[in-house]
Amino acid sequence: MRKQSRRFDDDDLDTTYEKYFSEDPEWDETPDKPEHGDRWSTWDLSSPTERGPVPYPEWLVTDLAAVDTEHGVLKTGKEADACLVTRAIPGTNRSCMLVAKRYRSHDHRMFHRDSGYLEGRRVKESRVNRAMASRSAFGKEAIAGQWAVAEFGALCHLWNICEQLGVKPFVPYPVQILGTEVLMEYLGTPDGTAAPRLANVRGTDAELHDLWEQMLLALTVMARAGYTHGDLSPYNILVHEGRLMIIDLPQIVDLVANPQGKRFLERDVHNVVTWFAARGIEGLDEASITAELLAEAGVR
Repeated sequence: MRKQSRRFDDDDLDTTYEKYFSEDPEWDETPDKPEHGDRWSTWDLSSPTERGPVPYPEWLVTDLAAVDTEHGVLKTGKEADACLVTRAIPGTNRSCMLVAKRYRSHDHRMFHRDSGYLEGRRVKESRVNRAMASRSAFGKEAIAGQWAVAEFGALCHLWNICEQLGVKPFVPYPVQILGTEVLMEYLGTPDGTAAPRLANVRGTDAELHDLWEQMLLALTVMARAGYTHGDLSPYNILVHEGRLMIIDLPQIVDLVANPQGKRFLERDVHNVVTWFAARGIEGLDEASITAELLAEAGVR
């Protein structure tokens, strides 16, 4: 009987190999860390397609000599933590503040009812699709990566759509994606105080009417791009310097590809209409607003 040969990469090979030196080598164990800050800027680790839309904003620091400094967690959620980061060039006054949204690994709790959001999303490799469907450890890692990719892609697409339409962007600028970390524009004050959520805003009648007009415009632009937020509420909408800004977009829903797209849109509209109506904005008809948005998306 012929003895089966071992494969080169068998894990149970009992042969060990050692490299011998004529004299003890001197190893440089100095960590490649900046003198100040927590890490070197990760800008050069992302490929051009993993960076935000061009032209890059003037405030964004892209120099390779920059370092990132962590300032703690701004917001924690079921699927990710949002941390405040300063990216600066040591010895200069050139710096910018960013939000690093880091999606958790498979051993942490992920989105509730995530299967509904994932409908219509597929990756090229069938084995990855099967793993995601079965929620294996590898599949959950793939899902975490897909949330990050989906959010970064949606931010880039919506930013570009706004630029094309001449509309002020209603999402933070997406700086870059690196694995399951999405870096984006920080919305808040220089002292690290994040912009307030819409749920906490107490504006005048004129200010609330202006915010509603911004909300309706944002919903319309998203629908025209074929999207609905999927989990829109006054708690993931910020008000920064009078501008309404939508955040938390990993579960963004394709109104055409997702068979439940209309239901997600109806829920998004209901959530924001209910909030604005409760604060005195009159004449808001959920059904007609939803119908107009579906028409913008080309969905019957």
